[in-house]
Amino acid sequence: MKAGVRVDSVALIVAGALFMQMLDATIIVTAIPAMAESFGVPPLSMGVGITTYMLTVAILIPAAGWLADRIGARSVFLWAIVIFTLGSVLCGVAQDLPQFISARILQGIGGAFMVPVGQIIVLRLAERPQLVRVLSLLSWPALFAPVVGPTIGGFITTYFSWRWTFLINIPLGAISLALSAWLIPDDGYRNKVPLDWLGLILSSLGLGALLSGLESMVHVGGHGAVTAGLIVTGIVLCALATLHMARTAHPLLDLSIMRVKTFALSNLLAGSYYRIALNTMPFLLPLLFQIGFGMTAFEAGSLMVAYFAGNLAVRVITTPVLERFGFRLAMVINGVLSAVAIGLCTLLTADTPAILVVALMVLGGATRSMQYTALNVLAFIDIGPEQRSSASTLSTTLMQITILLGVVVGSLSLSLFQALRGAASLDLVDFQLSFAALVVVTLISAVQMRHIPKA
Repeated sequence: MKAGVRVDSVALIVAGALFMQMLDATIIVTAIPAMAESFGVPPLSMGVGITTYMLTVAILIPAAGWLADRIGARSVFLWAIVIFTLGSVLCGVAQDLPQFISARILQGIGGAFMVPVGQIIVLRLAERPQLVRVLSLLSWPALFAPVVGPTIGGFITTYFSWRWTFLINIPLGAISLALSAWLIPDDGYRNKVPLDWLGLILSSLGLGALLSGLESMVHVGGHGAVTAGLIVTGIVLCALATLHMARTAHPLLDLSIMRVKTFALSNLLAGSYYRIALNTMPFLLPLLFQIGFGMTAFEAGSLMVAYFAGNLAVRVITTPVLERFGFRLAMVINGVLSAVAIGLCTLLTADTPAILVVALMVLGGATRSMQYTALNVLAFIDIGPEQRSSASTLSTTLMQITILLGVVVGSLSLSLFQALRGAASLDLVDFQLSFAALVVVTLISAVQMRHIPKA
């Protein structure tokens, strides 16, 4: 059951399903204008489709680990694929905005359980010596989807129809469901502890408010008081949820995992800093190419493919490097290289030779992939089998927060530097200063990696 080939196969199947879910979250961005025209609404109104999905995921993610323990991770994962695919179909055939929003809620229900429960399945099947390899396989969707999603979405919307950005999930979902039902075994683990209703309510409302507040910070013209209120409310409710779960007999999440040094480093401390920088770069780079260099959206997207190529190229050496040099040395050095790659972006201008720009994108993508994969493996390397449900749920939750924080940091840094110049529009220098700020964040993360215990 736990033979290397079988575990690798399961990891790839789960990764394929996760890629479908994460691709859907990014592919929609380039389709928004066409969707708005089809529904007869302003493009800004379509933002509710993204927000609705995000809130549904945030509200339900805390229950993922408990449900997987209660009825079986395999069953929850299979149903998550079914629900997500059905939601995709309804999105693709929606005739107006209310129908689309309802379908996005259904998609969010499936997506909320797909990522953490998929991780739980792989973690329970893999033995400790296999974790580096299988979690490396599992990490590629989060690296590739944000980079290739907008490009694929633009191509489908331009040459086919925006509806196919969702309907494409029909064959993908069917293949994922068939392979999952065939190859993913039932691990037999069941835990009949009662649901921690208070913990679920506090954490769900807290995450919903926090992510809503962070998401509203990105939009120009938003209500500052409402945004601040949502963020403060979210932080307070999450703090209350943490206090409750630390004291109750059967908590929704086992927070004792935060005392595991490698988990805390990779999720709360160094890992959070790096993931914020990691998620800010795909936001800043396309804007730099279009606003700073005057490129078309297609030209900017083409350069981002080089970023994707860097992610892909380093995959074959990630596991050998981590096994040969250990997490601490590899992540400190690679963290510094990541900072160098970001720092070199401050030197880019419209006159920079294309070959140098492509080379820098490849370097940035490669260091990004190496560090992200290492963080994902480090998070679970010292987590015991009985803690893996809570660890997967909490790790996924924190990842959702850093994804939004990346966009927030990118947007706010550009606005801040523009305001300090007293300018009416963005200029190249605003991007350069934003990249410089990210260099500092990345170096802080790299320094903290020195605290990783020696293997």
